[in-house]
Amino acid sequence: MIGRHRGGGRFGGGPFGGGDDMSDFQGGRDGGARMGRMFGHGDLRLLLLALIEKEARHGYELIRVIEEMSGGAYTPSPGAIYPTLTLLEEAGYAEATTEGGNRKQYRITDQGREYLATHREAADSLIERMDLAGRMASKMSLPASLRAAFRQLKGAVLTHPRSWDPAETARVIEILERAAADIAQSRNADSK
Repeated sequence: MIGRHRGGGRFGGGPFGGGDDMSDFQGGRDGGARMGRMFGHGDLRLLLLALIEKEARHGYELIRVIEEMSGGAYTPSPGAIYPTLTLLEEAGYAEATTEGGNRKQYRITDQGREYLATHREAADSLIERMDLAGRMASKMSLPASLRAAFRQLKGAVLTHPRSWDPAETARVIEILERAAADIAQSRNADSK
């Protein structure tokens, strides 16, 4: 509920509150990934501010950017994005302009830049977490049998019983490079 967060301020503990909680991916019953809570208290506001610092954007553009950042694992709803953008406006950190119709485009204000500069480390950390979420979503989208094959390959390399002399190292590298080339070749053939 907006305006009733713990910590004293309107957003709880300052303009954007605290919280640094992002749940990890958990394997679903179908072998796919499911996502728990993506953001801690105040994180979405900070992420939106960082994104509109880069360029002015419409609400739906921000939804798409966040979805892309998370590798499709998380798509914020308009019911989360638009009230958060309104809070940024009310705090003086963002402003909206209307262009041709009712579409609002949000841009950061000087006050928002100052706030973001003082919270740059948290914003950068949040963007890194989104990148990690995207990589995890990509990993979890692989079939379970393929992930098992990767683990088997990794185990074979890590528990290799022979010494890693130059000849053995070259032999294993050749095997891995050949496998990579075969996989890439089938991908390139499918895209034609």
